[in-house]
Amino acid sequence: MKAISFHQSLPCQDPESLVDVTLAEPVPGPRDLFVEVRAISVNPVDTKIRGGGGPVSPGQALKILGWDAAGIVKAVGDEVTLFAPGDEVYYAGDVDRPGSYAELQCVDERLVGKKPKTLSFAEAAALPLTTITAWEMMFDRMRISATEPGAILIVGGAGGVGSIAIQLARQLTALTVIATASRPETQAWCLQMGAHHVIDHGQPLAAQIKALVPDGLTHVLALTKTEDHYDEIIEAMAPQSAIALIENPARPLELTKLKAKSISLHWEFMFTRARYQTPDMGKQGELLIEVSRLADAGQIQTTLKTDLSPINAAQLRQAHALIESGRSIGKVVLAGF
Repeated sequence: MKAISFHQSLPCQDPESLVDVTLAEPVPGPRDLFVEVRAISVNPVDTKIRGGGGPVSPGQALKILGWDAAGIVKAVGDEVTLFAPGDEVYYAGDVDRPGSYAELQCVDERLVGKKPKTLSFAEAAALPLTTITAWEMMFDRMRISATEPGAILIVGGAGGVGSIAIQLARQLTALTVIATASRPETQAWCLQMGAHHVIDHGQPLAAQIKALVPDGLTHVLALTKTEDHYDEIIEAMAPQSAIALIENPARPLELTKLKAKSISLHWEFMFTRARYQTPDMGKQGELLIEVSRLADAGQIQTTLKTDLSPINAAQLRQAHALIESGRSIGKVVLAGF
């Protein structure tokens, strides 16, 4: 099968950073789906692993990146009960297994959802990893209910996670949704995704937030550069509120600053369930099924913004460069080998 591999950590401009290879087909395990990959999406985790700083298991020599895919089930393992050959699916998978930069991939059925019928493979491939991340942050970590009042701040609203978090918060909660973006095009994108308000994270945040919600924020998704906005965010948060993070801050955060307001801190790593084979691992597949329903009902839209098809090493190097620039909007997708 065709695949794109990396053999050593190199800058994405180096032709050897990602290379086209031919590999043997993978062999599915008992609970695996054997998927023909039709489209993939690129995430920051891809670039971080390629650069040598990603979440790889100790001792693992990971060769195939990619944790967003949409495709067709070609075969199933002996213990599979949820899917059958011919099913169109989408998923993020497991960071500790070979990824989706390949024509064929094995993925545990519990991590998979039926692809939205109204979306193309490319449009669907934009959603899984970021959707799972945003969903788990809001509903599993911070336990936001559908009807509770308040306001949520999404820092970096035009990014991959921010783009879908805005939609989920707007559609599934009663919260006032405030996103941050610093450029006219990113501000317009956040409004298109459904934000009630967009503020500029290039300026101090607290005053902008208090002008919109004088009682303070009840929830914060700190998706990027948390260390730069930390004090401003805390100032703008209400007592007994919650903040969730996904990135490793570039500088240590002083956690005692959260104490006076009894602010709770939550970490989100969407590969936790797969890595530790948690009893509730199937919740990821379940939430992807629900998001398919929302997409087919017109309540959620794809976050695909840039299409760099087809899938090959040269195009993936371009995708990695765009992600690393910090100026990408929504999701970068590639379809077809």
